[in-house]
Amino acid sequence: MAAAAGHPGFLSPTGVEIAFVLVGLATLGAAVITVTTRQLVHAALWLVVALGGLAVEYLLLTAEFIAWVQVLIYVGSIVVLLLFGLMLTRAPIGRSPDADSGNRWVALGVALASAAALVWVVVDAFRTTWIDLEGPAQGSTAVTGAFLFRNWVLPFEALSVLLLAALVGAIVLSRKHDTDTAVRSVPAAARRQQDSGKGQEEQR
Repeated sequence: MAAAAGHPGFLSPTGVEIAFVLVGLATLGAAVITVTTRQLVHAALWLVVALGGLAVEYLLLTAEFIAWVQVLIYVGSIVVLLLFGLMLTRAPIGRSPDADSGNRWVALGVALASAAALVWVVVDAFRTTWIDLEGPAQGSTAVTGAFLFRNWVLPFEALSVLLLAALVGAIVLSRKHDTDTAVRSVPAAARRQQDSGKGQEEQR
């Protein structure tokens, strides 16, 4: 309560708070364009803008470790994977009239309800909590690592085992696919050899 009483308030925001609001509005606009555009490639590129805006928000909250994780994992891996998927599947570059499932209003209602619930939970939990942007960084690598491996070590290890199982499963499925392809290709090669042998005999 003392920290909340000593805060200047919303009527006299600091430069960091103004930048936070502006970046948040830009991120929200990029997210809206991502889910409303009918061009798949444009949606993926606007998703890069939205996720990059979130990384900037983390930086403004002095959580530089989470910000770089956001950039490396989401912007650098997931979005690149989406773009490669679009290119490998030869997705249409222009407008796609069938890029709408018809459940737009249901999805909008669920999104608004989820957003309202999240905003209410965050506001209720951190109503009197203020982040001291002038003090030591609370989201640094040292602080995040200590908090993660002291208080959340069991969920962290469970997630590691889950990711390892998914990786092993992907390897097994890919090897099975290669084996099936090899088994199927052997009779085809044998048939081609037999056909070539018959052709040579007929020529003789």
